[in-house]
Amino acid sequence: MSKRHKKESSEVNLGFQIAPMVDVVFVIMLFFMVMAGAVQVENTHNTKLPGTETTKSDTPMPDEIAIRIEDDGQVFLNDEPSDSPTDPTLPELAKNLYDLNKVSIDAHAEVMVTIYANDLARYERVINVLDALTRAHIGNVTFQAVAPE
Repeated sequence: MSKRHKKESSEVNLGFQIAPMVDVVFVIMLFFMVMAGAVQVENTHNTKLPGTETTKSDTPMPDEIAIRIEDDGQVFLNDEPSDSPTDPTLPELAKNLYDLNKVSIDAHAEVMVTIYANDLARYERVINVLDALTRAHIGNVTFQAVAPE
């Protein structure tokens, strides 16, 4: 009898179970319903691109000035040596910068100064040059890592 009992249980066909399939479909349907609320609607974005506009006068280009600081402290204004390498006040540089700034203001232009300091130039010397720029009333200053060729 025990053989028969085992045989009957192994031959029992449970058939297709619909309840787990309904649960899976329900979970998938909930997922898509929740995600449908998170979908962003694309709207048109009206953008006006810049075009050409005629001006009544020419736009003045800024006056570019290059200041180079060497390792020994020598300061060059547009490749011309200025002051001695040991003078911390740099009076000649400050006067030349002041004159250049005044000419640029009279011409309705802006002065743009780029400082090129060598790798071994002392920070103190860079501060001296910045002080000279302050005395010349020039505030548009940038630093460049590589010296111009």
